[in-house]
Amino acid sequence: MLENPVPGLKVEVCLNSKDFRDRLPQAEAVIVWVFKQAWLDSAPQLKLIATPAAGNEWIELEPPENLKLSFGGFHGKLIAESVIGAMLYFLKAFPLSAKMQEQKKWARVKIAEKLRSLHNSRVTILGFGRIGNVIAKRLKSFSCTITGIRRNLFPVPRYFSTADRIRTFENWQQIFAQTDHLICALPGGEETDGILKPEHFEALPKSCYFYNVGRGNIYRESDLVSALRTGEIAGAYLDVFDEEPLPETSKLWEMENVLIQPHLSAVSPEYLELFVEELAASMMLDP
Repeated sequence: MLENPVPGLKVEVCLNSKDFRDRLPQAEAVIVWVFKQAWLDSAPQLKLIATPAAGNEWIELEPPENLKLSFGGFHGKLIAESVIGAMLYFLKAFPLSAKMQEQKKWARVKIAEKLRSLHNSRVTILGFGRIGNVIAKRLKSFSCTITGIRRNLFPVPRYFSTADRIRTFENWQQIFAQTDHLICALPGGEETDGILKPEHFEALPKSCYFYNVGRGNIYRESDLVSALRTGEIAGAYLDVFDEEPLPETSKLWEMENVLIQPHLSAVSPEYLELFVEELAASMMLDP
């Protein structure tokens, strides 16, 4: 798939990990899920390590100056679909509709009382990187007001309106109090481990919904369960977890106001095609 859009490129498919390591001495670029520091000694000609993964957990190395790391940036559009789908799942009371359907009840009034609109909602995205940016851009179609939280205040996206803003996490208390939907797209690692604590959930409006498509280490599960049980937040869409697979003993499985996906928010039949298109474009610009 890569050879057609990138002239002069020769692609070799490895049969297994041993075959891969045997070919490393001649390789100038590799496409992998996992790459270890020790393998660099066997790859003197290597200039590019590319992975479809959005996070850097699988590439365990500090690259030298002449080696480029390329992580998948195409996930945003896929994850945005999942997040918006989850938002509508809650706001349009689809769980209640399904429950009433099972009972063969025409519960029009009961369901109508639960309906809300995504239009003009206040959305805070914690982790406003490539994925968070794409989610925000899609949400502007619903006239949502966006607050992106990241380390740097600039640049501000061109599609932002005057009501949209970029803030740092230091301003969380004021921001969270004005949030209808909190979307987390943070990477894993020590810096984000346990960044959300009970006081953060308490600061959110009781009508706020929580969405996590980043990494599961950003809060302790017991704190989230408590916030959901006591009504500090209205519900949660969870695609990632601190322990995966999520244990059967997890209390999250039993909660009616929780939608669980087993790390699938970026899964699509077009996944590989999107990755190849992105990588080919990058290689053409920076051969």
